Amino acid sequence: MMDALALAAGLVFNAETLTVIFLASAFGLFVGAMPGLTATMAAALLVPLTFYMDPVPAIAAIISCTAMAITAGDIPGALLRIPGTPASAAYVEDAYGLTRKGRAGFAIGISICAATFGGLFGFATLLVAAPFLARFALNFSSFEYFWLSILGLSCAVVVSHGGVAKGMLSLLLGLFIAQIGLDPLMGQPRFTFGIAELSGGISFIPAMIGMFALAEILRNGREGPSSVPQVEVANPFAGVGAALSRYRLNLFRGAAVGSIIGALPGIGGDLGAWITYSLAKRTSKEPEKFGTGHPEGLVEAGASNNAALSSSWIPAMVFGIPGDAVTAIAVGVLFMKGMQPGPQLLTINPQNFYAVLLVFVLANLLLIPFGYLAARLARNLFKVPRSYLNAAILLFCVVGSYSINNTLFGVGIMLGLGVIAYFLQSRDFAIAPIILGIVLGPLVEQSFTTSMTIARGDLWGFFERPIAAALGIVTLLIWLGLAAGAILIKKPPSDTLSSR
Repeated sequence: MMDALALAAGLVFNAETLTVIFLASAFGLFVGAMPGLTATMAAALLVPLTFYMDPVPAIAAIISCTAMAITAGDIPGALLRIPGTPASAAYVEDAYGLTRKGRAGFAIGISICAATFGGLFGFATLLVAAPFLARFALNFSSFEYFWLSILGLSCAVVVSHGGVAKGMLSLLLGLFIAQIGLDPLMGQPRFTFGIAELSGGISFIPAMIGMFALAEILRNGREGPSSVPQVEVANPFAGVGAALSRYRLNLFRGAAVGSIIGALPGIGGDLGAWITYSLAKRTSKEPEKFGTGHPEGLVEAGASNNAALSSSWIPAMVFGIPGDAVTAIAVGVLFMKGMQPGPQLLTINPQNFYAVLLVFVLANLLLIPFGYLAARLARNLFKVPRSYLNAAILLFCVVGSYSINNTLFGVGIMLGLGVIAYFLQSRDFAIAPIILGIVLGPLVEQSFTTSMTIARGDLWGFFERPIAAALGIVTLLIWLGLAAGAILIKKPPSDTLSSR
C-alpha cells in the first residue's frame, strides 16, 4: 500500500496535474455559481479536453470540477434563492433566509465548510471502506431501492413548507411529470400527446431551472425591487467554527449518512441531502425555525451533499458501476484512458486508485480558498440593478436548458414549468418536492415494477428481505406519524366539545 501511495503521489503532485486541478476548480466554481448551469454540464464540457491529457490529469479534471461546481451551486441558492442542484433545494429556504437576515456570508461559509468536511469524510470512507461498502451496495435489490426512494420522497413531504397536504400534492405532481415518456416495461408512450420530444421524458435540469430560477424572476418582478435584500457579504468564515461546533452531531451524522447513500449505485447525493435535512428537523430542539434561516439543517445536509459525491465513486472505481450522472461521465473517461474500473484497478494498478483519492483531498481542500474568493466577489451581485441581474439569470437559464439536448424543447419545458411554479408558490405550495419527484420517479417506478415481477404480485415480498423490511417499517412509521399528526390537529379540544 505504501509503495502504491508513493507512486500515486508522483502522479498527482506534478506541474501538469496540479495545474489541471487548479484550472478545473476555477471552471467548476464559475459554472456552479451561475444560475441555470449545473455540475453535470460542467463535467460534460470538460470531456473533449480530456482527450489530450494523461489518465490521472483527465480524471482529476472531472473530480475537481464537479466538487467545486456542486459546492458553488449553494451560492446562488443563498443569495438569490436559486439552488444549483436538486440537493441544494433541500436547504435553500434556510440559506436564503439567512441572507434576508443580513447573514449571507455566514450562509455561504457554512455551506463551504460543511461541504469540505463532508468531502474529506467521504474520502476517508472511500479509502477505508470502499470494498466493504461496495459489497454492501451490491446486496441492494429492487426491493431495497424502492423503499429507499419512497423514504426520500416521504422526507421531502415532511420538511416542505406550506403543510403536509400541499407538500404531498406537490410531490404527486412531480411523480406525474416523471411518468411522461415511454413505459419502461412495454415501451408504450404515456402522456406524450403525439409530441416526439416528450418520448424521452422531461429532464429534471430544465425543470429545476424553470421552477426555481424563472419562478424567482417572476416573483421578484411582481414584488418589486424592494423585496431584494440589500446586504453586505461579510467574511464567510466568521462564526462558522462556533456553528459547526454547536451542531457537530449534525455534521458527523450528515457526512456518515451521505457516505452510505452515495455508495449506492444510481442514487447519488440528492437523496442523501433530503434525508439528512429531514432527520435534522425531526431530531432538532427547534424544528419551528427550519426554513426561516436556521443553520442546523444547512450544516447536516451540506455535509451529506459532498460526502455522497465522494462515496459515489466507490461503485464506480471498485465495480465500474456509476453512482450518478457525473460518475457515469467519469467511468467513460476511465475506459477511454485505459484505466479499467473494477476490482483489477485495486490489484493491477493500485497507484491509479490512490491517485484518484489524493485528487479528492486536494479538490476538497481547494474549496476553502476558492469558496472564500467566490463569497467575497459575490458582494458585487447586490450592486447590479435587479432588472439587469434578472436578464442575466434568464440568459443562463435559457443556455442551461438548451444545452441538455441542444434543442429549444428544453427551453420550452423550462418556461412552462417556471410559470406553473410561480402560480404554485403564490398559493404557498412547496416546489422542492416536485423536483425530487421528477428525479426519483423513474427509480420508484422501475423498482416497484421489477419487485412486483420478482414477487409475482405478492406485496409481502417487499418485507421478506431484512434491509428492505427495515426501510419499509421506517417509511410506514413516518406515514403513520403524519396521519396521526393530521388527525390530532383537526380534533377539537375536549373542553370545546363539552361546552357544546
